[in-house]
Amino acid sequence: MKVILQQDVKSLGKKGALAEVSEGYYKNYLFPRKLAVKATADNLHTLKQKEKAADAQAEREKKQAMAYVSKLQSCVVKIAAKAGSSGKLFGSVTSKEISEALKAQYNIEVEKNKIIQNEPIKSFGSYEVKCKLGHEVSGTINVLVVEEK
Repeated sequence: MKVILQQDVKSLGKKGALAEVSEGYYKNYLFPRKLAVKATADNLHTLKQKEKAADAQAEREKKQAMAYVSKLQSCVVKIAAKAGSSGKLFGSVTSKEISEALKAQYNIEVEKNKIIQNEPIKSFGSYEVKCKLGHEVSGTINVLVVEEK
């Protein structure tokens, strides 16, 4: 009997996959636990519609990420920080601070966990920080650290 998996099942496959199982396995294990439904015409049609919707959503997110990349290239994020007399910062500029500054200055939302810093920013100057925007799209944020007055 053919079934459509509603959740990942270790021995059968991932969510949304078609699987061939015995009728007893379906009736006694998969169906009571809501892990699978019969592969009827209606259920197959519903599955295809969900796949189309998921693909369209992924495409929209990729286009939005590409738009963010072009916006990020033209932006210079200014972050004011306190420092000692030698020019070294008290602490460092974190990805959270960069994310908040982007939101405040340019109204661009990039989550802090998507900003990748190879080494922490601990002095004044201009830096390029990479960020992964999802769907294999990455961009560069130009950060300018200036002295707080």
